[in-house]
Amino acid sequence: MTGEFKRRHGFPPGANEVRPANRDDQTAARALAQASLIPADLVTFYYSIGGVTWADVGNGYFLDPASDVLLRLQEYGAVDIRADEKVHGLVIGSNGGGLSYVARPDGSVHQTRTASLDEPELDKVADDLRQFLELLERSLTRFVADGEPGSL
Repeated sequence: MTGEFKRRHGFPPGANEVRPANRDDQTAARALAQASLIPADLVTFYYSIGGVTWADVGNGYFLDPASDVLLRLQEYGAVDIRADEKVHGLVIGSNGGGLSYVARPDGSVHQTRTASLDEPELDKVADDLRQFLELLERSLTRFVADGEPGSL
């Protein structure tokens, strides 16, 4: 399998995992819940899942650990999704190609159009975390089937 991957993509496979949450992840999830910017289903997710790394699917798909999301919030604040309406969100991951995933308090997930978070332009990619995770799963399934990473 490793040889096939290397022949197909030109590099050996990297780390691909869904890491279970540990106590530090759960503590960070509780702290994020206090910030009231995080949707409830994402807090629940972080109590079980510490992080997602699919480094070999396209440019990669990454869902950051709660501790990274919390640190980014503390250092840089929330991301303005719509500055004119003061709608904010939290960066929860990236696609490995420079685009970030941002979760809004209402649960919707958006993707940046560019790598910059200073004045981001975002597109809604999912109504909620469940739909977003299903899109990630489809991207993984497609990549395994035909080497194409999907649309996220």
